[in-house]
Amino acid sequence: MLIPLLLIAAAVSAQNASQRRDIAEALSVDGLKEIKVRGIDMAFARPGASLAGYTKVRIEPISVSFHKNWNPTVPGSRFRLSTEQQENIRNGVGKLVYDTFVDELQKNGYDIAKTAGPDVLDVQAAIINLYVNAPDVPTAGRVRTYTVSAGEMTLVAALADSETGEVIARVFDRTEGRNVGNFTLSSNVFNVAEARAAAASWARTLRMSLDNARSSVKN
Repeated sequence: MLIPLLLIAAAVSAQNASQRRDIAEALSVDGLKEIKVRGIDMAFARPGASLAGYTKVRIEPISVSFHKNWNPTVPGSRFRLSTEQQENIRNGVGKLVYDTFVDELQKNGYDIAKTAGPDVLDVQAAIINLYVNAPDVPTAGRVRTYTVSAGEMTLVAALADSETGEVIARVFDRTEGRNVGNFTLSSNVFNVAEARAAAASWARTLRMSLDNARSSVKN
């Protein structure tokens, strides 16, 4: 499901009309049509498909990749982050996004499934173009680093029926950390809070889409 979505990663370092067309082409593969979803940059859905029958969600582990222009150096120095440090950032962001989706769905009445079933919706998602303005890593002599935002990341995701594998929808959404208007001391707490806010927004959008689909059937 994610293969056509991940092909767009190289085309989203900037947003222009040509790149938007490339992204739309990837998202609309298999006949999906563009729809409007509040708070999401681009969304495509299968005509006539519905989320109404899904009461459980199976979420795949979230893959994470960095922005091609990100320079992974230790703040205040020219030393490159180690492979282990970069991997820790990727794993940390992936787990944070996964846990945020699980929490949002569970607290609103949706079970998290481990296996396929007739009422199980599959969610496959990836974070691409992750750009951390000031990664918080231990350093000797601890450098104080200030930024106006934590950075940016982009979500690409596909929703599919867990039994048939048929894709119901695909989404693309780029988000930037809040511009606080003045320089703020960057820390793990600051970076995590910004990433969690973005993940929570995406999770609420999925949960509300499920809620609205079920409500429309009841009415």
